[in-house]
Amino acid sequence: MTIAYHYPPELLALLVDVIPLLCRSKNDVIVFFRGAGVPDKITAPPQSRLRADRSSINKYEIAREVLEAINQRGDSALAARREVLKRVVEFEEFSTCWPDDQLKARGLVAQVREVVNVKDSFTRMRRERDQERAAEQERRQAERDAQAAKREQKTDVQSRLGSLFAMDDKPQIRGKLLESVLNDLFRAHDIMVREDFCRRDPDDGTVLEQIDGVVELEGSIHLVEMKWLKGKVGTGAFAQHLVRLFGRADASGIFITSTGFTEPVLKQAAEVLSQRTNFLVTLQELVLLLQRDDDLLSFLTRKRHAAIVGKNPFMEIFT
Repeated sequence: MTIAYHYPPELLALLVDVIPLLCRSKNDVIVFFRGAGVPDKITAPPQSRLRADRSSINKYEIAREVLEAINQRGDSALAARREVLKRVVEFEEFSTCWPDDQLKARGLVAQVREVVNVKDSFTRMRRERDQERAAEQERRQAERDAQAAKREQKTDVQSRLGSLFAMDDKPQIRGKLLESVLNDLFRAHDIMVREDFCRRDPDDGTVLEQIDGVVELEGSIHLVEMKWLKGKVGTGAFAQHLVRLFGRADASGIFITSTGFTEPVLKQAAEVLSQRTNFLVTLQELVLLLQRDDDLLSFLTRKRHAAIVGKNPFMEIFT
């Protein structure tokens, strides 16, 4: 019983009134408290008075003195307070009381039970509210931590992406790093499905094709192609991307490059929209998106809608 941690005034008064009624004699009151585990050093003073002069103290004075003593003590008397309260609340043998005290004792025990139930109910409700408040605070802190982690991820991606523009002397390394940076960009916006992977021949392990990344937008799987070329993307590089798309049922496509697209590629990309959804993205658009701290999912969704609804595979978004 939670209320046993400390008796509030109304409960203390009830216990002082009821315990003497549950015990026929003054010695029985002392025995009641000792049986509840009250230390001898607390019961010794009233017992000494009782031995010296039985008329010097009554049952109610004994009960008050002992109850106030254990109520003033901290954890050292916690077990005794709990046991005293437990014995009163669970008391059923009212036939052991003096006949004239039995009805009054029953009524007081009932009041003690009611106070305990009410107090414990409020305590439980307060604890539940505190737990709910603590859980809500933890949830909000977790959200703040997650948001901070996302900001750090995006800042890291922005820094790494910016550094790629200074690697003109290392085109192959830059191309591989681009895949890693953009996959981390997708992941930072929680839209990554799978990083780059190779499909190999099951017999000899020969690489049949390499996919730079896979993302899901509006329930559709999109194969992502990433290229950092010297010039604009031509029909040769774009044709390889289309082969991968048409080699898979219902796959859509995203082509990302640093150098833009030739007019034949733009025309071809528009023509295939009647069969497969695909759209084109430049690194410049992504750099500006990171600078604006915009949402990548919204950006890609706008691109996808422009391709599907407006038949425009290359609607550039700079703001």
